[in-house]
Order: sequence, then C-alpha cells, then structure tokens
Amino acid sequence: MLEDPTGMAELEQLGVRSVPVLSRGDKYTFGQSTKQIVEFLGLGEKSGPELSTDELAARVTKFMDAALELIPLMPADRLATHVPGRPRSYRTLAFHLFRVVQAFLDANENVTLVQAMFREEPAADATTEALVAYGAKIRDRFRAWWQAGDTAPSKTLQTYYGPQTLHELMERTTWHSGQHVRQYMMLLEKEGVSHHRPLVAADFAKLPMPQNVWDG
Repeated sequence: MLEDPTGMAELEQLGVRSVPVLSRGDKYTFGQSTKQIVEFLGLGEKSGPELSTDELAARVTKFMDAALELIPLMPADRLATHVPGRPRSYRTLAFHLFRVVQAFLDANENVTLVQAMFREEPAADATTEALVAYGAKIRDRFRAWWQAGDTAPSKTLQTYYGPQTLHELMERTTWHSGQHVRQYMMLLEKEGVSHHRPLVAADFAKLPMPQNVWDG
C-alpha cells in the first residue's frame, strides 16, 4: 500500500480498510490466519500451529528476553531513525514487538483484538529505559498469565478477522513478535553495534515466519 496509492482504494471498494488482505473477485479474507488463507484458496493442505502452546510460550518468552537484551544496545540518538521501507522508527519498533504480546493478553481478558492496538506508539520522547520498563512489564505479565491463566488451546478469542482459538492467536503472536526482534538485531548491525545474536534460525523453526527480514 505504501508504494501503490490506488491499492487501498481498490480494497475500500470491497469494504476493507486494512491489510494484509487476500482477494478474489468480490470476496476476500484477511491475511492474518494461515488456516483462513488455506480455506479461502481451497487448498488441500494441513494448516494450524505445529508447535504446542507450551512450546509457543517458551518461544515468545525467549523472544521478549532477547528484545530486553537488545534494546539497550541501540544508541539513544538513533531511536527516531526509520526502519527500512516504512514510516516506523526504531523506538516504535521496540515498543510494538511487546505491544503485540499485550494485545494477545488483552484478548484473553475478553477484549476484542482490533488493529488499532497494533498502531499504538510510544511517547515521542520515550527513552530506552522507558521502552525496557514497558517490555519487562509485558514479559512478566505474560509469565504470570501462563502460570495462572485460562490457557486451554481451544479457548475462543475474538479478533477483527474473526474468532480464533487461543492456540492459533498464540502462534501468530509468537512469530509476529519474533519477526520484529529479528529485525531489531539487523538494525543494530546496520548501526554498527555488535551483539552475540541471542536468536538463531533454530529459534524460528516450525513458525510461519516471513522469508525475509524486511518486506521487499
């Protein structure tokens, strides 16, 4: 949509105001659920999470721990810099990768997950310390929920692209957050900051990760 100003107009004709979307004629489905995409295209392929909820909980916790290690390494004077190809700052990316998990936790408390949750931004002058404090709060909230919450994989959660099982939304939350941590590692390298790469390819195995670190 950033490179094709007519694209959103075409989607609006279908009654759609957000992306990603897969359309065929006058029918469409949001591109948020692998299961929905497979069903929409009529593919005879198995869909659904490959990892158990226990494994997903371990992965997303590892992703958040890695982010809390990486975010303090970014020079403060670079936080307002935009990531490649889109109007999102390093500061916003650091906030967003935890906001994704917060949205999942809110959905487990009977709050419908809506796209506006993912568009929220940190304060324009949010410091590294503030970003880390926010991230640690969400990480700790996730751990407490996992230990004491209603974590049945079949539990139904409400989202803007339709009802999802806890298992399905947990998988999306895990790879979504992980993809942004993967991006943050590359941003640090782009800025000449060395780190020990707390995440490796094996950490993303069996998750429906995008092939590329950045779109395009």
